[in-house]
Amino acid sequence: MATETVMWIAWGLIAARLAAQIGLSALNRREVLRHADRAPAAVAAMVDAETYRRSVAYTLAKNRFGALALVFDAGVLALLLASGVLPWMFAHMGAWAPAAKWDDALFILAVALLAGLPSLPFEWWETFRLEARFGFNKMTPGLWVADRIKGAALLIAIGFPLLWGLLALVGWAGSGWWLWGFGLLFGFQLLLLVLYPRLILPLFNKLTPLPDGPLRGRLFALADRTGFRASTIEVMDGSKRSGHANAFFTGFGRFRRIVLLDTLLNQLTEEETEAVLAHEVGHYRRGHVPKMLATSAALQFAGFFAVAWLAESAWFNPGFGFPAGELAPAFLLFGLTSGLVFFWFTPLGNRVSRKHEFEADAFAREAMGGPEPLVAALRKLAQKSLVNLTPHPLFSAVYYSHPALVERERALTKG
Repeated sequence: MATETVMWIAWGLIAARLAAQIGLSALNRREVLRHADRAPAAVAAMVDAETYRRSVAYTLAKNRFGALALVFDAGVLALLLASGVLPWMFAHMGAWAPAAKWDDALFILAVALLAGLPSLPFEWWETFRLEARFGFNKMTPGLWVADRIKGAALLIAIGFPLLWGLLALVGWAGSGWWLWGFGLLFGFQLLLLVLYPRLILPLFNKLTPLPDGPLRGRLFALADRTGFRASTIEVMDGSKRSGHANAFFTGFGRFRRIVLLDTLLNQLTEEETEAVLAHEVGHYRRGHVPKMLATSAALQFAGFFAVAWLAESAWFNPGFGFPAGELAPAFLLFGLTSGLVFFWFTPLGNRVSRKHEFEADAFAREAMGGPEPLVAALRKLAQKSLVNLTPHPLFSAVYYSHPALVERERALTKG
């Protein structure tokens, strides 16, 4: 392949993805507007008229903002790839220590940090304008800034040694470096499952044990009868950032812990909270976690193979202005451009995810002795979060990792 055509292919992929994203956004907007004045019967049975009106307004506002953000992000990516600034940075930073690998790791991190700067005004507007307009934002400007600083610091503290180690493998392992690199990264991912709730999550949120009482006893009883052993149940102060609610578990084995957002406890009854936890336990009992880890491992394996192949090709790096055979630019370019290809496979991944959600719902129905508690919880959470209740089928097929509320309730009640 001629190197001069590589950039044109990249631009074509950027344009194709953007066109698909804007088209899907337009379809979804049209579908929401089609039902804006009168909710479908199935939806009207779930929410009151005022909540439905607000959910339509919230969905349309996010739709407009999202379309603008998509165009902006595509422009930033095109500019990064075509401006020549990336090869310029690589050449100048590589001169600091030509025989070392730390400068290559620093180059990748520097680009990652700088590439995120243009989107900061969009993130600010979304948080303090869009989310605040509908009553969801609880963050202060100081907390927002602190989160970004902590995130950048973590990226440097964790990403720098990890990248340095990956790049150094070339000199130690030769052409088979990518096999060792896959093992290093996947092993680190497993370690992070244990370390994240203990070391990283507390940097952003306060976690406190769920106090003794009926709810704690109820949730531990559920864990016992479903065979889900957890070391602790903790409450996270999610309300200091958002009014949205959630629950999840982290870690595995004896390190597993259940985390409930305080917003969830404020919005649901004890029985409904138990049903939500039963759904999360369903993911564990139905083997979804190891399946997703296996999928992640397969994708990482393929990704490392692709990076190794692309780095040695005579067209990939030179097509973007980098020297052939250099691993750091290949890593960076793969990270920047792989989403242009993987986007077209997101419907497949989300289809599997929605299947897992249906299975977890079915488990919760069995664990709770009927669908009513989970149905009530899902309705409340949808109402409080103003979710889109009438998404276009194609839009949800591409973007939704969870089934739409009408679909989930239909599956729950039909059994």
